[in-house]
This record gives sequence, structure tokens and C-alpha cells, in this order.
Amino acid sequence: MFHKEGNQIILWTLIILIGINVAASVFLKNTVWFTVIGGISFVFLVLILQFFRNPKRNTVVDEHHVIAPVDGKVVVIEEVFEKEFFKDKRLQVSIFMSPINVHVTRNPISGSVEMSKYHPGKYLVAWHPKASEENERTTVVVKNSFVTVLYRQIAGALAKRIVNYAEKGQVVKQGTDSGFIKFGSRVDLYLPIGTKIDVTLNQKVKGGETVIAQV
Repeated sequence: MFHKEGNQIILWTLIILIGINVAASVFLKNTVWFTVIGGISFVFLVLILQFFRNPKRNTVVDEHHVIAPVDGKVVVIEEVFEKEFFKDKRLQVSIFMSPINVHVTRNPISGSVEMSKYHPGKYLVAWHPKASEENERTTVVVKNSFVTVLYRQIAGALAKRIVNYAEKGQVVKQGTDSGFIKFGSRVDLYLPIGTKIDVTLNQKVKGGETVIAQV
């Protein structure tokens, strides 16, 4: 199953690769270059397909859990000052996505969207200390009866487009699609001070399933 954000890219990739290989079969048939082009085309198509894959996740909806919004590796767990929405200290948990991870962004909690804002910006590498403030990004805040969570999609050196479906006033369900980041980056979660964190640094997490914290 592939994510809808990849439909056009997959289609155009197929058209272009078919065209290249048809031309190769006419002009380069029975040569080593014909085999090389075919092999490269196959590998490239597999990479595109795996990037836009959208596997089904078995989310156990629980209002006391904050789940991972994306697949990847936990690279930051620290106390920071969040100055855009809360304007106070929060626990930041950051998840880095490599190009081979699933890039679907999922709602970490169920609740109502209090804020959804896009920020144009730079394309610093995702682990750069200033990436969360200077890179292209979206900020989404979701609130329910137990907690208010801010999560931020951050573009990186390879990610050139962030897709965000959240709209202010929308009611969302934990684990459902909330966006997509094309070609690698990271997502930051901001949680209340004192929240019980259930992951550790360098732990690999699965979007829609891994419990990040309990509230």
C-alpha cells in the first residue's frame, strides 16, 4: 500500500523509466549498457516505491498515551523552552527519519487541533541545533482532556516538501495520518514537564504504535 502523496511521483517515475528502457531496447539492445540501464531503473523504482509505502499500523487508542508520530530513531530527549505556543519549558522528544524510513506523519494523540501553522525556512541538516527554529517546518498543537501536545514537522537537507493535513478546530484520532515529509527529516514532540517518557535515546520507534510517553 502506498501513500497518496506518492501517486503522481510513482506514475511519472514509471512513465520516464519505461520510456528510457524502450529507447534502450531500440538503440542499445544486446549491449552491456542495455543491462546496466535496466538494472539502474529497477533499483531506482524500488527506492521510490519503498519511500512512499504506507503500511497499516495497529494503533491502540489510549488517551493516556502519546504515541510516536513517525518511524525513526529518538535523537533528543531534553528540557527546552518552547517559545512559539506554550512559551514555557517543555520536554522535547525528537525523532530522526532516514530516507529509508516510512515518512507518514500520524497524530500522536486524539483531540482537537488548537494550532496548525506553516513556516517557510532553510534546509539545514535535520540534526542541526537550529533546525527546529530556522528550517521549513509546520507546527501542530493537539489537545484532549489529559494533555496538550505540540509536534513539529521539520524539513532537512533532503526534505524539500512538508505536507500537513491538520486544520485548526479539526478533531483528530490518534494514529491516523496527519501529514507526510518527502525525503527524510525529523519530528519534534513537546510534552509537559514531568511527563513519564517511555523511550530512550537512540531507540528505534514505529509511528502509530510505539508509546513515547504516558500522561
